[in-house]
Amino acid sequence: MGKDVKVADLVNQLERIAPTHYAFDWDNVGLQVGSYNQSVKRVMISLDVLENVVDEAISQDVDLIIAHHPLLFVKLSQIDMDTAKGRTIQKLIQHNISVYAAHTNLDVARGGVNDVMTELLGIEETAPLVETEKENFIKLALYVPNSHSDLVRNAISEAGAGHIGDYSHCTYQVEGEGTFKPQEGTNPFIGNEGNLEKVEEKRIETILPKEKLSKVLNAMTEAHPYEEAAYDLYPLLNEGESMGIGRIGRLKNQIRLGELCELVKEKFAVPQLRYVGDDQKYVQSVALLGGSGEKYMSDALSKEADVYITGDTTFHLAQEAMENGLAIIDPGHHVEKVVCPAIKNLLEESFASDVKFIISASNTEPYRFK
Repeated sequence: MGKDVKVADLVNQLERIAPTHYAFDWDNVGLQVGSYNQSVKRVMISLDVLENVVDEAISQDVDLIIAHHPLLFVKLSQIDMDTAKGRTIQKLIQHNISVYAAHTNLDVARGGVNDVMTELLGIEETAPLVETEKENFIKLALYVPNSHSDLVRNAISEAGAGHIGDYSHCTYQVEGEGTFKPQEGTNPFIGNEGNLEKVEEKRIETILPKEKLSKVLNAMTEAHPYEEAAYDLYPLLNEGESMGIGRIGRLKNQIRLGELCELVKEKFAVPQLRYVGDDQKYVQSVALLGGSGEKYMSDALSKEADVYITGDTTFHLAQEAMENGLAIIDPGHHVEKVVCPAIKNLLEESFASDVKFIISASNTEPYRFK
């Protein structure tokens, strides 16, 4: 019999790469419908949560839909069952299907939408197009008896401490002697009330992102044998990795704009696209932002991109790009669907033996092409 996997288990895994605090203030991410305590056997991954997607989920006995675009993006004042949105919500509730959305937090995240798009196109040496935040680190030094040092170290590491680059469980340990005298009314793990105790302990030092502090301290407290764990916290000046929306990087070799257009069509599976510029012009520096990114055209210009790949560009912005010598490739908004296989692969690494993951086959692209 497989493990009972909850919505919360899947969400925790996804939020390791795309924590909700990465999302923009205007966005609505997280659980949209359902319960974190719901048991999950089948998950559908989709770009959108439209009525046809929910119908597909019902037919596939899905328990959870994970989407990029939020179902509840605009605040609802009523749920009218005669509208498509109302019917969609009604079907989700009737069939006990939860919905979780990772939107701008998945745009910002390493390994998210924009990284998947750059990898498909072979764009290298990437950095955020627009920086939104930098990681802030804290140093944790804790004291634990030798008998429990491995247990506590593993607990805090699994909670997010001690991750440096591609390495995990990074700590430094020093052996020493701890002293304490249990006061009246205590229930010490070692020793007795009123007696001074001396214990062989380890001081374990590690670093962690500030946003994971609460989770790490909770894990430490649960694993630590003492009633009151002793620990120190130090804010660090070490600069963490820059996080941000969009990406800018370089193609390995220069190619003509027309060739890049064909590559975009192939890799993003779009039948047609719009572009601005001379299709014979050579390009190498590429800015990219999945979805609607025209408001960041000035950033692509300031970083001297040869071409900016983004969706939903408007007429006057295209003219401005043309006048400033910036090529534009607009493959539409729907190309963000390329992140769905990446989400599936991420979750299957931890839950493949207990949960079935499928990618929605429903078409949510509103445009047709001739």
